[in-house]
Amino acid sequence: MARTRLSMQELIRQRRRAGFVGRGEERAAFRRNLDLPPEDERHRFLFHVHGNAGVGKTFLVRELEQVAREKGALTAYVDESIDSVPEAMSAISRQLGAQGHRFKELERLLATHWERRHEAEAAALTTLEAEPEGPSAGSVAVARAGLVGLGMVPVVGAFAGALDAGQLAQGADRLRAGLSARLRTQEDVQLVMHPERVLTPVLLRELTDAAATAPWIVLFFDTYERTGPFLDGWLHETMTGDRHGTLPATVVVVTAGQRPFDTAHWGAFADFMTDVPLGPFTEAEARGLLAGKGVVSEPVVEEVLRLTGGLPVLVSTLAEQRPTDPDDIGDPSATAVERFLKWEQDQGRRSAALACALPRHLDMDVFRAAVDCPDNEAEALFAWLRALPFVVDRGDRLHYHDLVREAMLRMQRGRSPRDWARHHARLAGKFGEWRAECEAGREGPELWTDEKWRELRLAESYHLVCAQAPGALPEVLRDFTHACDTDDATAARWARALLDAGRDGDTEPVTRWGSELSRTLAEGGVPAALARLLSRAALDAPAQAHARVIRGSALRRMGALEEALREYDLAVALDAGLARAYRGRAYVRGELHDYEAAVDDLDRALALEPDSASAHSVRGEYHRALNHGDEALRDLNRGIELDPAHPFARASRGAVHLSRGDLEAAQADLDHALDLDPDYTWALVRRARVWRGLGDPARQLADLDRAVTLQPDGPWGRCERGDALRNAGRAEEALRDYDHVLALDPDYASAHASRGAALDALGRHEEALTALDRALRLNPAYTWALCRRAETHLALGSFDLALVDAERACASHPDDEHARAVRDRVREAAGQP
Repeated sequence: MARTRLSMQELIRQRRRAGFVGRGEERAAFRRNLDLPPEDERHRFLFHVHGNAGVGKTFLVRELEQVAREKGALTAYVDESIDSVPEAMSAISRQLGAQGHRFKELERLLATHWERRHEAEAAALTTLEAEPEGPSAGSVAVARAGLVGLGMVPVVGAFAGALDAGQLAQGADRLRAGLSARLRTQEDVQLVMHPERVLTPVLLRELTDAAATAPWIVLFFDTYERTGPFLDGWLHETMTGDRHGTLPATVVVVTAGQRPFDTAHWGAFADFMTDVPLGPFTEAEARGLLAGKGVVSEPVVEEVLRLTGGLPVLVSTLAEQRPTDPDDIGDPSATAVERFLKWEQDQGRRSAALACALPRHLDMDVFRAAVDCPDNEAEALFAWLRALPFVVDRGDRLHYHDLVREAMLRMQRGRSPRDWARHHARLAGKFGEWRAECEAGREGPELWTDEKWRELRLAESYHLVCAQAPGALPEVLRDFTHACDTDDATAARWARALLDAGRDGDTEPVTRWGSELSRTLAEGGVPAALARLLSRAALDAPAQAHARVIRGSALRRMGALEEALREYDLAVALDAGLARAYRGRAYVRGELHDYEAAVDDLDRALALEPDSASAHSVRGEYHRALNHGDEALRDLNRGIELDPAHPFARASRGAVHLSRGDLEAAQADLDHALDLDPDYTWALVRRARVWRGLGDPARQLADLDRAVTLQPDGPWGRCERGDALRNAGRAEEALRDYDHVLALDPDYASAHASRGAALDALGRHEEALTALDRALRLNPAYTWALCRRAETHLALGSFDLALVDAERACASHPDDEHARAVRDRVREAAGQP
């Protein structure tokens, strides 16, 4: 059988490793650690490599990876190309899978996570909803607390297809129901809201299975100064606690970054780790590396040592060129990079090396855009570039080591500012062409949900700013508002690109903007960053209005409703034709229970965008909340006409029919909504009320059981099930549901009242009075609770107190037949006419 050829990347890695010189003590310590069983007290579970840029951390980490492979270990390498814990898990799963140990369950869950996250983010941008029943301020705060970290609480109400605190609290005073039609199961909700909680136990189980077939598993986390902010807490919890399960003892973790080990955070774990500080090469190590490349001429060696200061990346860069003549020794302006370029005699290679420093990342397409060379030479030139010691190869793309790239950029910028601007403008034009191709007739918010489009737009923007193109900075600042509207990670990337462009182009105003936006995002999130933008940037009125709308949305997600309302007011004042500003203000007003003002805003929004299905449906929902049945049906019918596949309008129209006593029409609409989304909990609870009206308690309980299964901590559905159980004579079971609800929200008035009724049914009248008293303290005008307390007083023989409650109930709702019937019974029992 013919021997399989090694890939280009594998050959490059082999050649680099063959020439690895220095760091002997560090490699030996790591190798000895893998000779010790985990039970040996000398064994260490964590190695932390740290040192300044250019000292060779990545080279050492890659060498340690090869040492681990020699010991039979399974290995995975993670660097700054990942932006989250799920991405880190995906990288680990993918690499261990390539070594024969597929993490099938983790792969499945990760695929679901990305799909559901994308659906939820898209829904958050495009779907608006209304609040069917008003949540309390406390319950909304609790709901938002779970969602604000993701920035995915768009509006109020039960509008399926979006994540919203109001939806989660509808019909009760507490977070209650599922996220939406887009997130169909509780597992999907958790995968979006708290992916680490779902994914980490699976990762640990899969690692345990893999550990049974290999002596070691070694996980490498490079560039930790960039990934640590989101990885460190997760890694600490995984290695030191057992919340997610246990980590196999044969797992060794290696982290590498610029900062030293954080003993304050990791605490007692310091006894189980090895600190590996790296400095520049010693003179002996540098000479050894040079000698290994045939660089032995003493004048050349001395010049290399002087220019590089022993920094491994620069020593290896110069050693690869095998110089024999120091040329211009003593020139104080000489740099290691200049020396590298002087010693490379091939003009095409020299030009390519400089040109490819301009983009922040490289692949073959970007290489062709950056380098002016014949097509038939591009492949060979790209392969040469890929093999250079300062080029970091991620397989799908390359980037220069920061230290080398900074020096090359500085050289080109200083040598010819005009060429610098021209080259960046050319790259911006190419990225702009690719971005335009990617748009494919799309526009507006839809584009910002496309990660490929965003990356192309970001690269285009970076090069335009570096080229100091007219209007580039204001344009990028306007784009920053769209980035903030997308998610926090995208906003952070835009701020970082501005910071990079300012530093790379030595443009202080751009650097300042990048620094300030990055800092304010980190400290105060999107609202703080947009406040800084609005206070300092010279944005025109439409751009200011758009930024105000985005800031209002972010403030609403944080629960700052009054401040959000002010932002929408300012947006409307700046741009009276911005439909989204009216919609946003409507949803805030709806969340504040000002439904009439919310309807007025939706009237204005629909005057500007008359075919908005969501706006019609939301306005219909608000009319329903105001008991405007005819208006609600008109809007909901139009919403269904415009978007027949969306379950929200169907469910809301079903609720209107239910309130009018048209049970057949209500059932038809709610059935249709649940056909579209079988896990739509709001519709399930509403349909349960239909079954109650139709006298079908079995189906009523079946729908409520399903709703509670989907949302076990949803107070509304669980309280409704308690009521169904109580009405079926199962008061003890009902009490368990009420107690669960009140453990979630002690101020849930409906649960206190229902609990009182259940206790009364069990003959525990004094306890029932206590529960009903609590309900009425929370809601003094609660007619049903007044009636129940009157009946409880009656059972205890307290006729006067019973009559007071019955009279209060009738006074507050004179047309309430149940209240009048209770009053009549009390009067009769008390001997009154």
